[in-house]
Amino acid sequence: MAPTLTPNPPSADPPPPAFLKPGTAYADAWRRCLAAAPEAFRDDRVLNLWGAAWRPDGRTLPATTPVDGTPIAGAPRLDGATAQQAVRAALDQHRAWRHIPLPERRARTSATLDALTAHRDLLALLLVWEIGKPWRLALADVDRAIDGVRWYVDGIGPMLAGRTPLDGPVSNIASWNYPMSVLVHATLVQALAGNAVIAKTPTDGGVACLTLATALAAREGVPLTLVGGSGRELNHALVRAPEIGCVSFVGGRDTGADVATAVAGLGKRHILEQEGLNTWGIWDFSDWKRLTAVIPKLFDYGKQRCTAYPRFVVQRSLFDAFLAAYLPAVRSVRVGHPLAVADPADPLPELDFGPLINAAKAKELTDQVAEATERGAVPLYRGRPDDRRFLPGQDTSAYVHPVTLLNPPPSSPLHHAEPFGPVDTIVLVDTEAELLAAMNASNGALVATLATDDRATYDRLAPQIRAFKTGHGVPRSRGDRDELFGGFGASWRGAFVGGELLVRAVTRGPAGERLPGNFPEYQLMP
Repeated sequence: MAPTLTPNPPSADPPPPAFLKPGTAYADAWRRCLAAAPEAFRDDRVLNLWGAAWRPDGRTLPATTPVDGTPIAGAPRLDGATAQQAVRAALDQHRAWRHIPLPERRARTSATLDALTAHRDLLALLLVWEIGKPWRLALADVDRAIDGVRWYVDGIGPMLAGRTPLDGPVSNIASWNYPMSVLVHATLVQALAGNAVIAKTPTDGGVACLTLATALAAREGVPLTLVGGSGRELNHALVRAPEIGCVSFVGGRDTGADVATAVAGLGKRHILEQEGLNTWGIWDFSDWKRLTAVIPKLFDYGKQRCTAYPRFVVQRSLFDAFLAAYLPAVRSVRVGHPLAVADPADPLPELDFGPLINAAKAKELTDQVAEATERGAVPLYRGRPDDRRFLPGQDTSAYVHPVTLLNPPPSSPLHHAEPFGPVDTIVLVDTEAELLAAMNASNGALVATLATDDRATYDRLAPQIRAFKTGHGVPRSRGDRDELFGGFGASWRGAFVGGELLVRAVTRGPAGERLPGNFPEYQLMP
């Protein structure tokens, strides 16, 4: 039986680690996968699921864990022709599943959630190894998926009143950073609403976790398809194929723009969540103690999430007070190996983040910081490795420690785009007009925050910030359960989601219905 993995209480001066926590090695996790779902795992690879069968097709590329650079299972890459076969098989599943009564769909989804709960620790451990999440955040990703879908199971009836499933399956293409609470959550709700579902395994990580979760759902008769491959090869099948009823995409703007062009030309239902530069504005503000408390939380998972805040827009006259509050907080951020302990009996370390998704991303971000500095950005803080949080001699090439830059130059990607890593940039402004312009630098965002002591000032300025959610001195998140989610400008295209809107986005309502969302022909708020 695997040991209980308990977060370590914070320690001001932890002893140097020397051991990998017993029972947490990748080999241990892989053996548990083989035992838990032998139909979906082979000795050295994961399988694809399509046509209600697990198949050893596709070429598997080598992969390494970002935690320490050692080999792990990679995603199998199907060719376009095989992916098209998988889509046709999913359509057959869809035509059968859409007629399954809702009580039966609820029962099968509930059984899936019970199975996911039984394998909670293993799913979280896979997330640690595959995408570098610290233990606390990996558990939270699994729990949010399970708890979120249970909310839909309990309340789905009224949401489906007067609605029917789509004409074809829902195709999901999602980034690697939240395999459970975004991708698995979405696919199970889409199936609960009466659709067969296709998911593409992210190339950068999460393959074993997604495979295990999918296997547990497939055992309960939930009509899922899981395939791996390059976006370029699978684009026609997963986006353009006429069998597809809806495309749900989570990722960057470049790829998202290609998907948006395809679905718009085909008139296909779509949900496209894309990146935006989420900003935190400081204007006529004085509650610095509260800001100091929230800064470390903004570094969760190294800011590798769509609702991270990498940009602070600060009133120039408050800059000295801002730094006095910010710098002690960023110095407290804890980075290290997520499974390293000083003694085998020790609980796992409590970290804010571990590695980035891979060494290539770490180098790209480090190079961007160096280039921005050479072109005039002022380095205000640069974190240093703490040997007490790493194993002796381990590969640390995927780790980037917090960096803070003042005034990144307009020529730098850090000026206008989301870094997707632990790099904060600060822009100073003197007027409210400059504040708004700086907070709207990326033509739309998912979230924003305006910290100001005066509620009237917030009420006046917040509507001019182009973010779907704006907090008054508090961070906003993607949300769970009945909290809605979307984006403005280039950060979102298609139907908004969250709560009842997720169900509406993947079902058909009355003739002529206009879904809340951000479409080329209209924008409709909930």
